[in-house]
This record gives sequence, structure tokens and C-alpha cells, in this order.
Amino acid sequence: MGLKYPADLDAWSKWQASSKPERRAKDFLRGFLRLANEKTSESNQGAANSVTGTLHLRGSSPRLLVVLDSTSPTSLSSLVRPLHFLDDVDIAVWAPEDVSAQLPDHVTEWRCEPATETSLDALTDVRAVMALGHYMGFGGAAYRLTQRTGARFVTVQHGLHTPYAPPLAPGTHLLAFSEADAHFWISDRTDVTYDVVGSQLFWDAAQKPKVDITELGEPVVFLGQMHGAELPRASFVRATLKFVKKHGAVYRPHPQEKDKLSRVVHALMKKMGVTIDESQQPLNQVNNPVVAIFSTGIIEAAIRGVPSWAYHPDPPEWLMEFWERYGMSQWGDSPTPSPSLPQIEPARSIATIITQQLEK
Repeated sequence: MGLKYPADLDAWSKWQASSKPERRAKDFLRGFLRLANEKTSESNQGAANSVTGTLHLRGSSPRLLVVLDSTSPTSLSSLVRPLHFLDDVDIAVWAPEDVSAQLPDHVTEWRCEPATETSLDALTDVRAVMALGHYMGFGGAAYRLTQRTGARFVTVQHGLHTPYAPPLAPGTHLLAFSEADAHFWISDRTDVTYDVVGSQLFWDAAQKPKVDITELGEPVVFLGQMHGAELPRASFVRATLKFVKKHGAVYRPHPQEKDKLSRVVHALMKKMGVTIDESQQPLNQVNNPVVAIFSTGIIEAAIRGVPSWAYHPDPPEWLMEFWERYGMSQWGDSPTPSPSLPQIEPARSIATIITQQLEK
């Protein structure tokens, strides 16, 4: 099994846009408001200036451009952590906002300036671009830069992948969690190369103290994923309700479950007697057993020594393959085992590979 859209980004984008009715409405409203507020002169500037962010510069001639489409913890750990092992490289970091506080200290201070896609053309010495992919605004702009300059586009895996993951950019070099993930994401394409570096997310989880069995709490916590597009929302809700009502579990909403429909569902769940975890306690501090449909939290919990399982009463074939690929145990079996981790920190391996790319 592989991706539904292994090479067609346009087809994936259409699926993404149509997968959730509420998302279509939200995107339409955002687009309408954006058009209403644009000045006529701005509308003629072209797509190259539509992505605007903050460019962070270290050194006079950056050879590496790191592109952040978001400043989420997983994005920062995947793309910024490797910079701590690149002391001798001039670097540029392009992000939606100022991320200077997250960048590594260095004898050369970081300089910040606003930058559009067109501004990136001034980075004439860039030989490699590192991003999470080319399917979002900043990553897409950075990929177009590599098409103009011949720089290498490097994609860093930062999460777990279902068949609905976006395709890799043509000619990219993938830095994957595992051999299985690399083959799954590449999906038989011949234009993509890869190295296996491991997961920085799981490496970071392994650095935290193990939870002693005597510290485990009750009840079971069910991790919400209603924001996901991989399954119909009704499927998420049915699976959630069936489990929490049968086992007296607490429902922990995903941080992205803030849309109106999710809030309505939460209110209805409360009326049905479901306890909603509204503590906002970081997941890596939750010592209760964990159950989810296909959340990375299942593996993060297992690494910390917290019992965790995957659950869906009627899983589609791709979901069962997903559980198998990532070693997730189904509810009723023994808890999910902690995955094997690489001997070298993934961020350090990424830095080594980037150095090699810059020397080519």
C-alpha cells in the first residue's frame, strides 16, 4: 500500500479542500475576506509575493535555506534542531513569524528582515533547501526557488503517514523515519532519493524520564483527532463514543479541535455523560493509559512507558496497515511496545547529510 496521490499535488490539494465541508466553508470565507481587504495595487503584484514571512540570516552567504510553514513543536524539532549541529555553515531560515528565540546561539548573530518569495532570489549561494514538503505556502515557494536555481530540495519527515499524505516534491531527497516509511511515502517513484534518520519526535520523547508503573493514573484517555481529514468526522465520533462510553474513558480533544462543529460535538458529548479533558496539560505529562485511532501520541506514550493502544471498531484496510507499519497494538492486545531508536540523534544525522549535500 502507498499514497493515494503519489505524485499529483494538484489532485491531493483538491482532495484536501473537499475532504471536510466545514473546511471548504472556512477557506471560502478566508478567501473572500482577503480579497475584500486587498488594495488594487497589491492584487497586481503576482503570486511570487503572496507568501510573506520573516527571513533569519546567519552569516554573509547562506548556503542552506530552512523553510518553516508553521512554528509547531514538531516543525521546530524536525527543521531547527539540526541547525545546532551546523556551526560552520551560513544559514537562512524563512518562517511565518520571528523564530529567533528558537534558533541556536552562534558567534554570528541572526539578522531578521521581512521577505517574500521573490526576495529569496537574493540568496544566490543557497545549495540546499530543507522543508517539510512543497504542499504548503512557504515550502511550495522554496521548492520553486530550487527549480530556478538548481539547489537540492530536502524533505524531512515530521509525522506519521497515512495514504492521504501529500506527495513528495519531484526530485526531492527524503529524510525518513524508517525504511518502511520511506518506501510508503515514495510509493514506487524513481525520482526521489532517501536516507533513514529516525524520528526526532520520538527521540525527544525518549529523553524524558520513564513513567513507573506505580505512577499510572486512571481512567484511560482517548486522544481526539476530529480535525483529521483521513476519516469522515462521523467515523471519528462513532469510534470515540463507542470506546469512551463502554470503558469510561476521558476524551482529550486535539488542540486543533477549535472549529465550531468540533465545539458542538464536544457539547453533545458532555450531555451524553462523556468527560472532556479541558486541562490542556501537555501530553508528555499525562500518565494515564492512552487510546487513539492513529495518533502519534500512541507511540510517544509507549516510549515513556505509558500503556497505549490503537482503536477503531471497523477499521478500513489502510488503517490496519498503518497500525502494523508503526507497531501499534490494538485495544485488547498487549500495550504498544516502544519502538527501536537510532543510535545517533536524528537531528545530528540530518546535519551530517545536509553537510554532504552542500559539499556536492
